[in-house]
Parts: sequence; C-alpha cells; structure tokens
Amino acid sequence: MTTPGSTIFVARLLGLDVFDPFGDRIGRLRDIVVVNRSQSRPPAIVGLVVEVPGKKRIFMPMTRVTAIDTEQIITSGLVNFRRFEQRGAEQLAVADLFDRRVTLRDGSGDATVEDIGIRSDRSGDWSAVSFYVRRVVPGGRLSLRRGEKLIVDWDEALQGSAVEPQGATHFVATHEDMKAADFAEALHEMTEKRRLEVAAELQDERLADVLQELPDDHQVEILTSFDNERAAHVLEEMDPDDAADLLNELPDEQKEALLELMEPEEAKDVRRLLSYEEGTAGSIMTPLPVIMGPEGTVAEALALVRKEELSPALASLVCVARPPLETPTGRFIGVVHIQQLLRTAPPENMGNIIDSGLEPISDMAPLSQVARILATYNLTAIPVVNEQNRLVGLVTIDDLLDHLLPEDWREHDERWTS
Repeated sequence: MTTPGSTIFVARLLGLDVFDPFGDRIGRLRDIVVVNRSQSRPPAIVGLVVEVPGKKRIFMPMTRVTAIDTEQIITSGLVNFRRFEQRGAEQLAVADLFDRRVTLRDGSGDATVEDIGIRSDRSGDWSAVSFYVRRVVPGGRLSLRRGEKLIVDWDEALQGSAVEPQGATHFVATHEDMKAADFAEALHEMTEKRRLEVAAELQDERLADVLQELPDDHQVEILTSFDNERAAHVLEEMDPDDAADLLNELPDEQKEALLELMEPEEAKDVRRLLSYEEGTAGSIMTPLPVIMGPEGTVAEALALVRKEELSPALASLVCVARPPLETPTGRFIGVVHIQQLLRTAPPENMGNIIDSGLEPISDMAPLSQVARILATYNLTAIPVVNEQNRLVGLVTIDDLLDHLLPEDWREHDERWTS
C-alpha cells in the first residue's frame, strides 16, 4: 500500500479494480479528477472516475479512498451511483491533461505531458505534484535526443496557451485495446473540444467503429468537424446501414456531396438504404449478409462465418440464393443456421439443409412486424427480400434495437443489477 509522501503515476493506475472494504469489486478506474488551486499550492486530486458494471462512470471522492497500490484501490464502500458529470474547474487527468503542451519555467522550451504524479499527505489529501513530460523541439516535432523525457515538479511547468489544441496521441495509444463501445462511452463524456481532438487522432477504421456506438448528435458533430474528403473515407469504413443513418442526419446538399466523394461501390449500398422510407425493414437492414449458392458446401460456409469482421448476429446464419450472390441477389432460396452447419458433414451442399420453416420479410415491412417475428421465433437475424423475391439484406437484432431503444438510452442512470 502507498504511504504518505510516495508518488504514484496516474497511467499506472488506469484500469485498476476498485474494491469496497469487504473485498467486493465496485468497478474499474478510468480517470482522476483534478482541480487547480492557488499558484502556491499544487492542484488537488478530488476524486476518481470509476466505471461500474453497465459501463456507467461514476464519481468517487478521494475522501472515500482508503488505500491505493499498484494492483488495487480500496474505498470506504459508500458509493453514489449517479453518472459522473464534470463540473466547474474540474479537469480529468487523462482526458484533459495528458498530451497537453506546457512551457517549462526554466526557459528550456516546451514539453508534452505524458503522465502525472500524485501524492497524499499525512492528512490524507491528494495532490498532483509532478509531470512526466517529453520535450518538444522548435517546429513542433518531438525531440529524439537522449534525455528527451523528464519529470518536473508541478510548479516548474506553465500551462500552454488555451487556444492551442491539446494533442491526443497518448490518450489514443493508452486506449487502443478498448472495445469500440467503451471508447465511445469515454468520448461521450468528454467536452466537445476534447472529443473532437481525440476523434481527429483516430485512424479512419477505428473512428468508424467508434462513431457507430455514439449518439446521433455526437456522430454529426465529429463527422462535420472534418473536411469532406476525410469524412467520406470514414463513412466508407462504417457499416452501410450506420453510414446511411448518419447521412440522414445531414442536410441534403452535404449528404450528396459526401456520397459523391465515396467509392462508388461503397456509396451504392448506402444509397440503396437511403431510398427506403424510415421505419421499414429496408431502412435498417444490413445489405452485406453472408450469401452462398445452393451448390456451396458446409465447409465453405463455415469458412465464411469464421471471419473476424462479422458480428455474431451476421454469422448466425447463411443466406442461400441463386446468382448473382451480391444483393440484390437472384431468387432467394432460404437460410441455413450456424447450428445446422455444425451438425452437418462438411461436404454436404447448402441447398440440401435449408430451413424451410423460416420465411423472409419484405423490405417494406414495418419495424413492429420485424420485432414480432424475431421475438416469436427467437431469432437473432432475418433475411429481407424485395417484391421480386431477391435477397436485399438482413435485419439483425442489434439493427432493430438501435431503432427501438429511446435516443437517450445511453444517458439512463439506472444502477446495474444482477
């Protein structure tokens, strides 16, 4: 356990489990709340941001932290499960201070903050006492000289200009293994300025995955902060149904400009989804299901559904149709569920094991009908056909939930119960 006077660096604490006095896990540390005081006193650490089950982030005052070490954090166990909201002069160590450029008071130049050292005194109060920084050479490039990284006391660094953008390299690097939905939750809780800085740092493919997990207003906010060329590249990386939903939030002129900049094949799928009336199966379907001809074998089907990029719902069934085997296909024949694939000999033809009891749904069917069918037959996905009985897509349970849940479902503060 730490003792008064010993310094701990924040980056080493991120992700640690937080426990109550009885050893029950409360959640996981995601950030630390800092408040600046007078120039003669170091910034105060006033609390922790803890992610509790259900992916909600709550505030844990430092007065309830009884011990911290490199493996765990122990608290008094008195927890308010209200969602964390940043207030007034509060700053988050990771979200607001990491990657911030500072000027060193000794006149040796600028540096970028990579970590923050915190320490408790004998009264139990915590403060930010030092910065772990990397020097910056003139022109903005990071120095590659030996000794470029150093630890400076809090009063040896002056904060940089408020108008200078805060970098996000360190934040993105330390969260690269986080699931897209969890990364989106972290973005959702940032200020608009910080959210745009972090989004700009992400690679297009990663950003596309994260955008799909954000509320509509944040998706629009981020996409419209880019030039049209980059925005189009990000849309290309998104699932077509998610890209169509996002484009529907934009003015028609901007929507068309972005579609023109997208690769023709990518834009074609999105345009097809945009042609459907809102609230229909066609408007929410995924136009890229797993499709095979009836002569294909079980072995070939299993190879297709093993692909890492497929969601569990998409991989749950294989659609069988006559050529062409891209939507809209030739005549739709039926589907084969993954359980049937696992029970059948690999050389067997797909056309011989069709589920004759599962009927496709019309692309013009209302979402209420889609929901009833999925619920009645315990399905995770259902094929969608047009009036010529050509397969045009697949509605998965997650597609449906995205449209049935209230728009503010991410804001709900109900405590997770097991």
